[in-house]
Amino acid sequence: MDRVSIVHDNFLRRVAARDLPAASPHGLDADTSRALFDAQCLTRALDIVSREMQKAGQGFYTIGSSGHEGMAAVAHALRPDDIAFLHYRDGAFQVARAAQKGQDMCRDMLLSFACAADDPTSGGRHKVLGSRDLFIPPQTSTIASHLPKALGAAYGLGLARRNRPDLAILPRDGIAVASFGDASLNHSTAQGAINAAGWTSVQGVPLPLLLICEDNGIGISTKTPTGWVAASLTHRPGLTYFTGDGCNLWDAHRAAAEAAAFVRTHRKPAVLHLRTVRLYGHAGADVATSYLPRAEVEADEANDPLLTTAAGLMVQGMAPDDILHIYNSALDRTRAEAAEVAKAPALPDARAVMAAILPPPRAAAPTNGPDADQRRSTFGSDHAQMDQPQPMSRLINWALTDLMLAHPETVIMGEDVGRKGGVYGVTQKLQARFGPARVIDTLLDEQSILGLAIGMGHNGFVPMPEIQFLAYLHNAEDQLRGEAATLPFFSNGQWTNPMVLRIAGLGYQKGFGGHFHNDNALAVLRDIPGLVLACPSNGADAVQMLRECHRLAHEENRLCVFVEPIALYPMRDVTPGDGAWMRSYPAPGATLPMGEVGVDGDGDLAIVTFGNGRYLAEQAGVDNARVIDLRWLAPLPLDSLLAAVGDARHILVVDETRKSGGVAEAVMTALFEAGHTRIARYTADDSFIATGRAYAATLPSAEGIRTAAAALRAKG
Repeated sequence: MDRVSIVHDNFLRRVAARDLPAASPHGLDADTSRALFDAQCLTRALDIVSREMQKAGQGFYTIGSSGHEGMAAVAHALRPDDIAFLHYRDGAFQVARAAQKGQDMCRDMLLSFACAADDPTSGGRHKVLGSRDLFIPPQTSTIASHLPKALGAAYGLGLARRNRPDLAILPRDGIAVASFGDASLNHSTAQGAINAAGWTSVQGVPLPLLLICEDNGIGISTKTPTGWVAASLTHRPGLTYFTGDGCNLWDAHRAAAEAAAFVRTHRKPAVLHLRTVRLYGHAGADVATSYLPRAEVEADEANDPLLTTAAGLMVQGMAPDDILHIYNSALDRTRAEAAEVAKAPALPDARAVMAAILPPPRAAAPTNGPDADQRRSTFGSDHAQMDQPQPMSRLINWALTDLMLAHPETVIMGEDVGRKGGVYGVTQKLQARFGPARVIDTLLDEQSILGLAIGMGHNGFVPMPEIQFLAYLHNAEDQLRGEAATLPFFSNGQWTNPMVLRIAGLGYQKGFGGHFHNDNALAVLRDIPGLVLACPSNGADAVQMLRECHRLAHEENRLCVFVEPIALYPMRDVTPGDGAWMRSYPAPGATLPMGEVGVDGDGDLAIVTFGNGRYLAEQAGVDNARVIDLRWLAPLPLDSLLAAVGDARHILVVDETRKSGGVAEAVMTALFEAGHTRIARYTADDSFIATGRAYAATLPSAEGIRTAAAALRAKG
């Protein structure tokens, strides 16, 4: 017999025989205990039926919650408006929370197992726990990647008490909850988020965050050392530790209620360590007895939490036959619902699958911005210089100031962005202008920075996180790829992660940092569906594109990445002393719409470029050329590009990213598919960037542009 049948038969036999573990129900009356047992039984039935559906070819997910049914008690200890980022074994939490609001999750979860188009959470795109109405953003792979955004949601709850956004959805006295497994505790993302929570707490910053580690002692086949979770979590600075038995409904509720009350009252983070068991193995194809001694598997099965709940219900006066009736009825109705769900249609085509990549717009309140006196006061001495040409870094600073003035829900966060004003001074004076709650100096952890932004976005804020250097993104890029960009897709547009991520990047720094501070690789951003990638070449464009990115985040819920070319931050001249690369500050409200390219000149040679390439093309001074600045690198502005190229006889694509995986690959393909054949590309080499005098050896140059243009024209 398989372990599912063994656990099922054991429950029926032992309840009928009253062969049950000792239980002392306390803290919950008999009616509440029964209601939570209903949730536990439905969760168990869903696990059993999910495997039956898979065998019949009607279902596609079998990672179940069996052994973790104590999470039903945790849900009861919380409020249904406490935002919860759930472990994938937390079906009981969702079932119990739904019951708090008079909802039945049976059919909805079966639709999810079947990946049916009618699935109310993902619309048939994935099996996920989640519900907008239940304040459960769906998670697709909870290997700790959701902990940073739970921290962000908790920070946003604290900030919203003083600066509540118009679009806030979370209650002022709410808390944020994130659950995860003992194996996931060891992931760097979990360790970073736990550390960041403690780091924030010891500074007295309100952070109503409850972290729940569901410790079943194993991760797929790798066992967790005995005592490891307790030793890892008991004495973390800034975090208060609670523990409970997740196999005992009443003890789980006691521990969860104590932990939640502490977090809600003190607005400080806590960790709840719940001991659980894992039944059936990791998933449907997993046979636990192939890597664990049978005696260990049977010992876990003897600790089935449903047996302990049944024992407690008997103490509270329920008969064994009534307990078995609840259990069997849940299984019968789940099987009946599954038979109907099997007929539900799937998503019909690619268009339907992709319909949720872009989130729906939101009803953002219009703003007139600050009055003239307030603006003059905020800018201080800078105000008198705003009609004079300035380098890019200063113009971006002024743009950020105007955005924060006009939109009180806008928050900046990152390493050194506050008191120091950023490595290159781009955020100077902002913390003095708007305070440390809106210009947040974070700890050195890019995963936590991006998670902070994601979580705050759930409560109506418009986060503008900063990553100091493009190379620093790579240890945290899953927060964009696996969390922020996928959430609209897997929630059918019900949950979104609006933000404007600013990154200082690209090459051409003459004497600093080498490849770790001069990173010219953008491929990791360009292939994320739905992400907007912008890269300005001059200060005026930067201001107007940054405003457009903010509008996209604020009004259209978009995830935007704004790459600022470091080498162009201070650039003043095209030739020494001419001041030709400085720009005047665009009037408030002026923007460059997404997808609009820049065009300078109308010659028969089109030079298509962006960022530093646009500056180099100006220096190159190629005769009879038009220079086309892409500005928007994802999605590529193909219609505008082709219109700008027009009747050009030759097209040279100048790309400061690498030849392999660079922007030019997509541009060249689009041009060729549009019928252009006299095309060539001039790119950076497939190399890291050196420090010192060889800093530009692998990058395009003005002289190289002239040479490449001449070679292209020579071909006729």
